[in-house]
Amino acid sequence: MEGAGAQQDTPLVRCPVCMWELPAAHINSHLDGCLQDSEAGRGGEAERSPQPSSKKMRLSGPPGESSEEEEPEGGSGLAAAPVFPLFHKGWAAAAPPGTPGGAAGAHRGAAPAARGREQGASPAPARPGPAASPGKHAAALSGETVAQKLEGKPLADKLRPSTLGDYVGQDQVLGEQTLLRSLLEAHEIPSLVLWGPPGCGKTTLAHIIASNSKKSGTRFVTLSATSAKTNDVRDVIKQAENEKRLLKRKTILFIDEIHRFNKSQQDTFLPHVECGTVTLIGATTENPSFQVNSALLSRCRVIVLEKLSAEAMETILMRAIGSLGIRVLGQDEQHTDSANGSGSKSSEYPVYIEEKAVSTLAYLCDGDARTGLNGLQLALQARLTAAKTSHQASTEGCSVDGVFITEDHVKEGLQRSHILYDRAGEEHYNCISALHKSMRGSDENASLYWLARMLEGGEDPLYVARRLVRFASEDIGLADPLALTQAVAAYQGCHFIGMPECEVILAQCVVYFARAPKSIEVYSAYSNVKACLRNHQGPLPPVPLHLRNAPTRLMKDLGYGKDYKYNPMYKEPVEQEYLPEELKGVDFFKGRKM
Repeated sequence: MEGAGAQQDTPLVRCPVCMWELPAAHINSHLDGCLQDSEAGRGGEAERSPQPSSKKMRLSGPPGESSEEEEPEGGSGLAAAPVFPLFHKGWAAAAPPGTPGGAAGAHRGAAPAARGREQGASPAPARPGPAASPGKHAAALSGETVAQKLEGKPLADKLRPSTLGDYVGQDQVLGEQTLLRSLLEAHEIPSLVLWGPPGCGKTTLAHIIASNSKKSGTRFVTLSATSAKTNDVRDVIKQAENEKRLLKRKTILFIDEIHRFNKSQQDTFLPHVECGTVTLIGATTENPSFQVNSALLSRCRVIVLEKLSAEAMETILMRAIGSLGIRVLGQDEQHTDSANGSGSKSSEYPVYIEEKAVSTLAYLCDGDARTGLNGLQLALQARLTAAKTSHQASTEGCSVDGVFITEDHVKEGLQRSHILYDRAGEEHYNCISALHKSMRGSDENASLYWLARMLEGGEDPLYVARRLVRFASEDIGLADPLALTQAVAAYQGCHFIGMPECEVILAQCVVYFARAPKSIEVYSAYSNVKACLRNHQGPLPPVPLHLRNAPTRLMKDLGYGKDYKYNPMYKEPVEQEYLPEELKGVDFFKGRKM
């Protein structure tokens, strides 16, 4: 074909996606547009008419020879794209979205289309449809406004990283040059048990391993011990055996909450992990030493994941804020809190968040990334809803500067226990110090307040009981020797019955200590002894011979125990030195030498 006259004689070819009939010279660029639209708006174009069944489409013949009935123009549309994985795969592999000619050679219509491109054929008429699909990161938070981006799945799930480079925290396990990171990058995954608190990244790490395993051709299967049964595990193992025998393909089995499986269910994995049929990855929040079989533990490497630091949490939150398109206001930037939602459409409001609010959220979520992200999402949704409601109720229509998220708004998005008390941060030590000083000052009201502040905030009652045992000897001491008995009894009571019943036991002990007389005589004397030992110059003095035990004849011959006076045998006080010669006359209770 050379020129316009030849192009008019070109036979028409039917597009296998939308069933349009076009000249063969135009089919390739047109097909690229069809596939591009189906990738960006799969299942979302309601304006097109219903699509013929997928079986009919698969049985259709080559372009121009289809046995199906003729569809009206604009009839079928994009919904047919999912039944043409061959065309989609060839187009995606050949060129990025939006690049004409990317599907050349990937389907039966490629040859005539390629000839059309070589001969300078003009592109096919543009057809309506959505724009090219967004990138991976943008697709996770699709939508034009913040409210639209927050719809659907929780923010913690939408922003879950898929590569090690995006994984934040756990540098002691996954940092550069660590053993586990080297194995993951080399696609050599050993059997693992991931142990850590909620929200520290166990499931995210498993998703990253799954993403990497797909690139290396490894099969990745996910089960949850909360819902899976032993038969489900056996089915996965049987399929893994077939994959390994027939296709030489490895299988990684991820079990979330593996501690929920009982001992007999865990035994199902033993022979298959041993022989390498499956690579097991288990995630648990419980101590695997108590919740996982010893035989299974010996076949797996336990990876301990710690709570995320406040710095790591702030990094995660800032990444989420950036993905949502929210601006962070520094301490020097001012705004008026009157902008609560009156004015134009709430979806058009710019959204701002205070830098202090981000820091507070990172600090209070206690190293739990899921809690932090979901708390941020809840705070945003609440403020956007308030802005929309305020706009609808307003009759004046005054303009606003935007929606502002403050520290107080962020706190409302967290659970109550995260607000009252921070078990792992500075507030933990502040509260226990306040309790200790209130009891020392004999203020029973303040003592009860600080006790309740810790217990209602989720503090471990045994931790408080241990501190009371210490207080009984440090601050009360010999002024009331029964205080130590009270403290030990309180600890045992808390251990027996737990919260919330044990709270009154601790309250009784705290009030008793606040009212008891105080004495630091023993505490001060022992501190003087420690200072004496630390400041001693040279070797420590030996134990005097008359104080040494002499269990053998040789020791007796060496003078051990010689001239020792056994006090119960004397009616009068015994004059005998018990300190080394160098410390003779030292009085640790008075802190000086007599």
